[in-house]
Amino acid sequence: MAFIRPDIIRPPSEAASYFLPLTFGCSNNSCGFCSFYGQKLQIRELEEVKKEIDALAVFSQFGIHTAGQPNIVYYIANEWDGSRIFLQDGDALVYPFPQLVEALEYLNNRFPHLERIASYATAQDILRRSNEELIQLRKLKLGILYMGVESGDDTILQQISKGVTSQQIIEAGLKIKDSGILSSVTVILGLGGTDHSQEHATATARVLSALDPDYAGALTLTLVEGTPIYNQVQNKDFHLISPLQSLQELKTIIENSNFTDCFFSSMHASNYLSLRGKLPENKTQMLAQLNRVLSRNDFSLLRPEFMRGL
Repeated sequence: MAFIRPDIIRPPSEAASYFLPLTFGCSNNSCGFCSFYGQKLQIRELEEVKKEIDALAVFSQFGIHTAGQPNIVYYIANEWDGSRIFLQDGDALVYPFPQLVEALEYLNNRFPHLERIASYATAQDILRRSNEELIQLRKLKLGILYMGVESGDDTILQQISKGVTSQQIIEAGLKIKDSGILSSVTVILGLGGTDHSQEHATATARVLSALDPDYAGALTLTLVEGTPIYNQVQNKDFHLISPLQSLQELKTIIENSNFTDCFFSSMHASNYLSLRGKLPENKTQMLAQLNRVLSRNDFSLLRPEFMRGL
C-alpha cells in the first residue's frame, strides 16, 4: 500500500518548520476525542524519506524541483526558515528506532546547520525508549517532544482510551527531561464534561506540577464527528461544559499548578480566551485576567463559537 502523506497538524511553535512525514496517523488511534481516532498507522519507507530529504536539499541549494516529489514538498520548502524540521505525523517517535536514527543522521548530513528537530510523541512511545536512546536522539538534534497529557484524572484517561495512567504520563514526561530534550505538553479543557469538571481540572494541575514541563498548552474540547465523545454528546451521555466553565477549569489549573519555569499558553484556536505567560512569574497577572472575564460574565469577551477550530 502506497504511503499516504498526512495533512499538516502541528504545534503553533512549529509554524516555520519543514514538515517531514515518517508516519501517517497515530499508534494510539483509540483516543475518544481525537481526529486520529480509528486511523490505521502507516510507517513510511526510509528510502522514501531520504529521497524527500535529498529533494529538499537540492531545492534549498539550487531551486530545482526533483522528479517524483509532490508539489506540497516545494510549497512547504518555500515557507521554510531553514532551521527546524518537524517530523510527522501524530507520533513520529514510534518510527522503528534504527531507521529513526538513520533518518536523523541523514538530515543532519544534508543540513548540517539545522537548529532543531521536533516530533509529537505519546507517553507509550517515550516509555518504550531507553534513556540512552533518547539521549542519542537528542545528540542528533531532536530538541523537543510534544506530548498530549489531556487529563490528570485516571478515570477520564480510561474513559477516553488514552492507554496510559497519569503515573505513566508523569514517568514519560520526566524521562524526556532527564534526556535533555525539551518537553511541551497539552491538556484539554472540558474533557471531563460537566459531571467531572472539577476533578479533571484539579487532577490535571497535579500532573502538570509533577511533570514541570518547559512548555504547557491548554486546548478546549472540540467535537470531531465519528469519535466516541461526539457520539456520546449526540446521545446526551456526555454534557459539554460552557465557555465560562472552560475558563474556570483553566483558572483552577493555573492556580494549582506549581512550575519551576514554564511557558504556559491558551493561544490555540479551540480556546475561548487566549492568554500566555511564564509560570510562576506571571501567575498573578494571568489569574487576574481570567477573574476579570469570569466576573463580568460577558460572552462578548470570548472567541465566538464559529471562530473556534482544531
